[in-house]
Amino acid sequence: MSDTQERVVVTEVGMRDGLQSIARTMPTEFKRRWIDAAYAAGMRHMEVASFVPAKLLPQMADADDIIAHALTYDDLIVTALVPNLKGAQRALDAGVHRIVAPISVSMAHSLANVRKTPADMIEAFAAMRESIDGASQAGARRIELIAGLSTVFGCTLQGAVPYADIAAIARAALQAGADVIALGDTTGEATPRQVGEIIELVRDVAGDKLRSLHFHDTRGLGLANTVVALQHGIREFDASLAGLGGCPHAPGATGNVNTEDLVFMLDSMGYRTGIDLNRLLASRTVLADALPGEPLYGYLARAGLPRQFPAAAQFLDPTESQVLQ
Repeated sequence: MSDTQERVVVTEVGMRDGLQSIARTMPTEFKRRWIDAAYAAGMRHMEVASFVPAKLLPQMADADDIIAHALTYDDLIVTALVPNLKGAQRALDAGVHRIVAPISVSMAHSLANVRKTPADMIEAFAAMRESIDGASQAGARRIELIAGLSTVFGCTLQGAVPYADIAAIARAALQAGADVIALGDTTGEATPRQVGEIIELVRDVAGDKLRSLHFHDTRGLGLANTVVALQHGIREFDASLAGLGGCPHAPGATGNVNTEDLVFMLDSMGYRTGIDLNRLLASRTVLADALPGEPLYGYLARAGLPRQFPAAAQFLDPTESQVLQ
């Protein structure tokens, strides 16, 4: 167990990646409730929307309203995903703090997902950087631009993703102006050994700009992969409440690493997340109310907190404790 109480940032991405990956659309009222509940649980980093055409993703049609609500919390870091320059400009106008642009390392996934080659996405990313810098020079607050490298650990369409391609795309993203490099296990194929190898590969290119990892739990290795990433110095991770989500190009994908299970593991290892597990577990009721019948995952929600775990005795009221039964 760590004795240093190092801080690990957990970014809740269910409002974007989770909802974007299911067929149903969560009403705006419930999205606001979700943000409120996550904030009350201690979440201070949330990826709440993506700026894409509503006809393609009706789940994200209310992105401006959701971001406006999230921004009512002064100390909440609000992130949006954008696939192109127009989306980045919309995100800038909405007032987000961080923009993530997905850049597939796999050619096949890139064409299927955004209808552009990886090289095309690097060009679009450079244009986003120019737009953000222009806004900053005009007096706007500087926005952090994140290169979200996807299909880094494998692709259901292409198969293996060569390490040379990963390094090349990371290098190109940095040259195009990335503030942060984030690595995504888009299709849930990462294995612990591979995670360590790729982190070291990209760190040789990006140094401390490699900051964040985004795991899926399709094959049950999400938390194991997280432990390896922690051992290699990563201190920022994406997660989705109740493991909501998946990927349209990854059959059988069961969503991101479950937020509750991830926070439990980090807390048990001695890391500091600032997140209240009881409140986090209670927030699952928002999903259950808004998306009846939608599969909700999570070992902690099913089995409950161990009696010896400090948070186990801190239930705020009987209603909250029911989510553990």
